[in-house]
Amino acid sequence: METPFFSVIIPTYNRAGFIVKTLQSLLNQTFADFEIIVVDDGSTDNTAEVMKSFTGGKVTYHQKINAERAAARNFGARLAKGRYVNFFDSDDLAYPNHLQVAHGFVNAHRQPEIFHLGYDIKDEQGVFLSQVNGLQKDTLNESLIDGNILSCNGVFLRKDIATKHPFNEDRVLSASEDYELWLRLAARYPVLYDNTTTSTVINHDARSVLVINKEALVRRQEAFIKHLFADAVSASRYAPHKKLLMADAHTYISLHLALTKKYRKEVIAYLWKALLTRPAVVSRRRFWASLKHIL
Repeated sequence: METPFFSVIIPTYNRAGFIVKTLQSLLNQTFADFEIIVVDDGSTDNTAEVMKSFTGGKVTYHQKINAERAAARNFGARLAKGRYVNFFDSDDLAYPNHLQVAHGFVNAHRQPEIFHLGYDIKDEQGVFLSQVNGLQKDTLNESLIDGNILSCNGVFLRKDIATKHPFNEDRVLSASEDYELWLRLAARYPVLYDNTTTSTVINHDARSVLVINKEALVRRQEAFIKHLFADAVSASRYAPHKKLLMADAHTYISLHLALTKKYRKEVIAYLWKALLTRPAVVSRRRFWASLKHIL
């Protein structure tokens, strides 16, 4: 039996109300040589019931004990039969060209280790909010130092790369585990891209990155820096940028706290930490956005 070209891995946790549309969008691809691996990370809603109408054919469904999305993605990658894996979030949507564009890119660029396709962001009603499809540099390696511009939906990894370089499964890191991996990979390989928009990130209130716990947020950013620089290749590659990355971690905390409208003193404290770490952070958009939301 021939193996599929793509393995689309969907980690999910209590997204029964979203995953139907996600699966329908992926099954509506113009490129047909793929499998979909849904990894249920211990859902307590009716996800298992919803999945009964999808299993069979291209879709397989696997349940596991909750261990956060990094572990779910790694679990799926180990099961994947495709030449390339694509980690797709269970509350987002693929356009019909998603895998067709990716296949064309692989053929045109001689089996790249990692590449990214353009995406847009919409609200739950489908209203367009923004898009990331105007990148201009030869690769995304330098751009990634300035922040995570990638969506998981748009990232494609060669199967051997995905298994050699898994997501870090530290639960404290959850919601930043993708950026940590992208930087780790960018320290080793060129991160190529195509600006064609092939997927949509749905911005909704239940989205985990929008739900803020102050202590968890701080621990996550501390873990991000710790794990990134614990990797020898990354530590060497990003040594000249360590203060920038640390200052950006502080402003990431400050902005997310500022958006809650509840932590004015803490926002100022983390902006001050960012300034002490790297004074040039004052020129960064996130620094001023944090101030804007508390003034």
